[in-house]
Amino acid sequence: MDIKTIGVEAFLNDYEREATWDIAQSTIASLEMGEILKLDGKDGESFYEALDKEKMNYGWIEGSDAFKQEVAKLYKHVDPSNVLQMNGGTGANLNAIMALVSPGDHVIAEYPTYQPLYDLPRAFGAEVEHWHIHEEDGWQPRLDDLKRMVRHDTKLICINNASNPLGTIITTEVMEEIVEIAHSVGAWVLCDEVFFPLENSERCTSIVDLYDKGVATNSISKDLSVPAARVGWTVSNKELADKMRVLRDYTMICAGVFNDVLATYVLRNREKVVARNLEIIRKNRDIVNTWIADEPRVSWIPPKGVSVSYIRLDIPEDDEKFCLDLLRDEGVLLVPGSRFELPRGARLGYCAHEHVLREGLARLSSYLKKYDA
Repeated sequence: MDIKTIGVEAFLNDYEREATWDIAQSTIASLEMGEILKLDGKDGESFYEALDKEKMNYGWIEGSDAFKQEVAKLYKHVDPSNVLQMNGGTGANLNAIMALVSPGDHVIAEYPTYQPLYDLPRAFGAEVEHWHIHEEDGWQPRLDDLKRMVRHDTKLICINNASNPLGTIITTEVMEEIVEIAHSVGAWVLCDEVFFPLENSERCTSIVDLYDKGVATNSISKDLSVPAARVGWTVSNKELADKMRVLRDYTMICAGVFNDVLATYVLRNREKVVARNLEIIRKNRDIVNTWIADEPRVSWIPPKGVSVSYIRLDIPEDDEKFCLDLLRDEGVLLVPGSRFELPRGARLGYCAHEHVLREGLARLSSYLKKYDA
């Protein structure tokens, strides 16, 4: 299999441990275990009560009934039996694409966005066409382009809502048009929803609540701030879920008893985590907006209620070199935009803890001043 390195993952694997001021991550300020245990208002009593009853065996292979029920509550029309627990959003995307794509299939993928959504189908032998989104459109998709691209044999359309790293969303109205186009040729639609907007979430609807041949992937890593659990899921119709059940035995078997209990507990207390994270999103976005207003070499399209964002950098050099020099000289970590095939910019993890964000931005400004000398 000819499979490419995921640019963002390779960069973080190489350099994130060197950072003092990490403003590159896409999670909303990861929760500490002590914070997680306080979510139930009983110092974690309900968590330990559930965990103490479990044997440390393989547990529920495709996720416990309790986990499936909690996930199903996030959607309007989902049968819990069609919820499959996966190894994070990464495992969810892998299994969904493996189940849907065969050599020679025609796949349309939003571009640029999270790399596995277009490179995994290519690695499995599909003919992949990029559905380009453009900065001048506010990174919104051009539906007329999609209409021209679909063919009678289009198997799959891959999209990302919200976009990683751009932080832009696909509203319900636009998603309905995407569904109409997909339905016209019988194509499946895979939507990676790990950054589903927390703010004004009523503007968006999951693909599985709009389309029978839709599959949604998600996890507790981003919006719920617990990437350590490595728990994600797929939601689809029974036809696709049954295909993925077979693949899971090859790719993961199970996510583990401890992770299942932790994920279920976090999902049960989701409203408290969302309230905490909305406060971080709003406060930190205001901090960045104020900073950008005084920083002539940086611009952005503000993210719409999600934790990931992309900043455009007015710099006279390669963004990879800039980010590596910034890390070496200031201890500040950004992901180069070129790792997402978005050169002359960077992914800004603006939902870091506030003191980290403020210091990281201050050091970034100081570093940018060298170009004004």
